[in-house]
Amino acid sequence: MEAIAFYGFAALAIASGLFILFSKNLIYAAFALFLAFLGVAALYVLAGADFLGVSQIMIYVGGVLVLLIFGIMLTQKANKSNDPSRHNRVEILIRRETWGFLLGAGFFVVLVKIIFSSDFKMTGDSMTSKSTIRTIGVELMTSHLLPFEIVAILLLVSLVGAAYLAMNRNPMP
Repeated sequence: MEAIAFYGFAALAIASGLFILFSKNLIYAAFALFLAFLGVAALYVLAGADFLGVSQIMIYVGGVLVLLIFGIMLTQKANKSNDPSRHNRVEILIRRETWGFLLGAGFFVVLVKIIFSSDFKMTGDSMTSKSTIRTIGVELMTSHLLPFEIVAILLLVSLVGAAYLAMNRNPMP
């Protein structure tokens, strides 16, 4: 059952990635990116890294993808025609498309050769813990407390700096 879920989510991520690659509509590509992010998050959960899976959903789907979709929707190209089939289209020169395909295919061949020549034997102890959240929480609050607090202060300072820069200041007359 776990193998079926793995292959299903891997196929979802790969199919979404291919749709992003060949789609000419940016909105459709952004929604396919959503499916790719969800597929990768599910693969993280299946690999036993549930914290990474939840972080993938919260950071990439919740933040980056929403920002990308708003950026696409708010930066429409000023076309004189109101033809809806021309909105959010990406036009690529044939030369670039050919070189991109050749480079991608070469990279794919190299990766397939590496995968088939590798020996994927598990060595060491099997995984005893089902969740990594408890381990990460204990580590952050005990042995990694100082770096955790330094990052928190750095984020607070950057937030205060961003708020200061965004203030509406009256220009000098």
